[in-house]
Order: sequence, then C-alpha cells, then structure tokens
Amino acid sequence: MPAVPITPPTTADHPAAGAFAFVFTRLPALLRLSSGLFCGVVALAVRTPPVRTELLVPAVAVLTGWSVWYALRAWQHGIGAPLVAVDVTLTCTACLAIPVLVAPEVLPGEASWIAVLASTTVINTQATAPVRWSVPAGLLVVAAYATGAQMAGNSTEARVHATTLLAQTACAAIMTAVMRRRIAQADTAFLTAQRAIRHALVARIAREAERRQNRDLHDTVLATLTMVGQEGVGVSSTALRERCAADLRTLAALAEARAVPDDATARLDERLRAVLTRLPNLPVVADLPPCTVAAPVAEAVAESAHAALANVVNHAPGARTTMRLRRHAGTVTVEVADDGPGFDPATVPAHRYGLRESVRGRMATIGGRADIESAPGQGTRIRLEWSDVG
Repeated sequence: MPAVPITPPTTADHPAAGAFAFVFTRLPALLRLSSGLFCGVVALAVRTPPVRTELLVPAVAVLTGWSVWYALRAWQHGIGAPLVAVDVTLTCTACLAIPVLVAPEVLPGEASWIAVLASTTVINTQATAPVRWSVPAGLLVVAAYATGAQMAGNSTEARVHATTLLAQTACAAIMTAVMRRRIAQADTAFLTAQRAIRHALVARIAREAERRQNRDLHDTVLATLTMVGQEGVGVSSTALRERCAADLRTLAALAEARAVPDDATARLDERLRAVLTRLPNLPVVADLPPCTVAAPVAEAVAESAHAALANVVNHAPGARTTMRLRRHAGTVTVEVADDGPGFDPATVPAHRYGLRESVRGRMATIGGRADIESAPGQGTRIRLEWSDVG
C-alpha cells in the first residue's frame, strides 16, 4: 500500500510542507510508542479464559517491539509505505484474534487494549498516507475489529467501536486533507513572494549597475564634454587630450577596483590622493591621515570626493579648495570645501545628475550619507560620512 513519505524539512522552498512533515512524523511516532507500551501493560494484566496466555505473551511482545521500532524508524527516517502497511497488517491481525487475546469482561465499553491499538492505527494512517490509501486502510481496520469482536460474542462492542473507528477515520482524514491543502496554498504563496523578491532584487541590481555606469560617465566623459560645451577648453588643445586620457585611465581604474573582492581592504587616504592626481589643474589643500576601510567603501567615498572636486572645476574655477579626512570611533568623514560662488541646493534641477547620483547616490550604496551645505556667495561644503558601527 503506497504512502507518502513523511520526512523532516529538507528545503527552504516549501517551509510549510516541511513543518507539516516534521510534526506529522514526530506525533505518530510518539503516539504509536506510548500506545504500544500502554497496551502491552494492560494486555498482560487480565488473562482470564478464554484468553490464551501462550498466544497473548508473544502477541504483546511482537506489538510492543513493533511500536518501539516504528517510533525509532519514523523519528530517524520518516514514515513511508512499508511502515504504514506493516502497522495496519499487525493491527488487523490483532483485531481478528480478539477472542483469544481479550478477556470478555474488559471487551465492552471500547476499553480493551486492542480497541486502543485500533484507534491509534487508524489515526496514524490518516496522518501519514494519502487519502486514496489511508481511508481504505482505516476501513480495513474497522472491518477487522468488528469481525473480531463479533467472533468474541459481543455484537454490541463490534457495532459501537466500529462506529467510533469510522468516525476517527473520517475526522482524521478530513483534518489531514484540509491541512495539506492549506499548507500547499501557503507554500504557493511563499514561492510567489520569493519569486517577486528575487525579481525585485535582480531589477534593483540592474538599476544600480545602470546608475553606477551613469555616475562613472558623468564623472569622466560627460564632465569633459561639459567643459568643451562651455568653451572652457579648445577642442584641439593639449589640455583636452590630457583630460580625455585621464578619463580613460579613470574608467580603467574603476573597472579594476570592481574586480577586488568585497571583503578586501584599501587605504582611503591613498585613494583620495589618487583622485587628486586625476585633477592636476585643481590646487587642493589636503589633510589625509592614514585610514584603512573596506575596498568598496574606499571606492565609493573616493569617487564621491572626485565628483565633488569635479564640480569645483566646472562651477567654481579658481576657488580655494580643501579636502580633509578624519576617522573617529568607527565613523569616517571626508570634507570637501571651496570658497567659490556657491549655490542654492534647493534650486538644482531634478535632471542634474552630479550631486544627486555621483555624490549622494554613490554614498547610499555603501550605507553612507552626503551632506551638502552651500549658499550663493558663501562657497560650498560637502561632507561624506560612513560608519562601520551597526
């Protein structure tokens, strides 16, 4: 008789089914063990004729040993078809032997040890096998018990406990079927949510990659084109060629930096000095004490600082500029300040990419922040902050 194997959870994709399998392995195992031990003690307590002791003792020994084996096997390996089939077979055999295993005075009232054994079996079978097999198996136990009680000369017990067993079979089957259906629905909803989360994560990664690419282009090629468009440099000048070569070196350096594992470390002060070499025409007073951070953090902070300095080149040429690096209690700050014409941050158009993505957006990718203070005629101060404190 096939049965659905019941095993502990083995996959995170079906947590509800895993929990159901786990519970409906442990409970039947404990129920069979406790019932087997109880029935063994009760069966040997009353051995008045026509009970045949030479049959009762071996029967109790077999059923008790089976209960222990059932519990251990179910606990360790789950409940499969062989376990269910043997359990039903042994129970039906015991039921048919009621005339020689149960004393007549304890048979009425559904209180005999075989009545308890039959009830345990029909309940366990409904919990551990699919309905198409568990219900026929339950009916087989009902028929065996009714036949055995009738053979023992107690038609009332045969009828009454058979009715109880039928009710137990129906209730346990319905309850298990409803739970399995609800659990399947819960797992379907869980999988749907997981797929949605994965799709959202993939989309977010794609968007972040696009934003990172846009930041890099803004900080290099687009910045150079802006200078050309503003006629800040001649199209055939040596400065333009140098600027383009620097942009190519910057993009190559960024590609190499992204090849570094996320758990690698880097000297932020050295990365900031490298940023200054990419802007040779911008004099900067720098205060950069040694500071080691995670490589992705160093990349994001350094490139944000580069974007801030590039803004000075483009919008405040000739301004006196300073850059200061500090680390205190796990918090790293980099301040870029200039005494240029300044601006009103609230009036920056939404389509302007520099501060929004190249500075604030880039810092957000590492869980940091960027504060921008500026006003017309008062210069600009950009403060980059990142903390490794959870």
